[in-house]
Amino acid sequence: MKNIIGLKDLRENMERYVSQVHKGQSFVVVKKSKPIFTICPVEAENSWEPVIDFTEIRKGGVKLEDVLARL
Repeated sequence: MKNIIGLKDLRENMERYVSQVHKGQSFVVVKKSKPIFTICPVEAENSWEPVIDFTEIRKGGVKLEDVLARL
């Protein structure tokens, strides 16, 4: 079950909620009694899957303009 918090409360107490999310808590954030988004911890530290590592193509990466020009 997720805890419900107000958007104003989240803004005023951000550090407290960040700490609780790090401990595994999840929250539904509401504005005027309507849910607007959910805050939850990332499930696993390595859950992000890289699509491409441009540093493997060129040391220091690739310029955005070069990538966009090839699209």
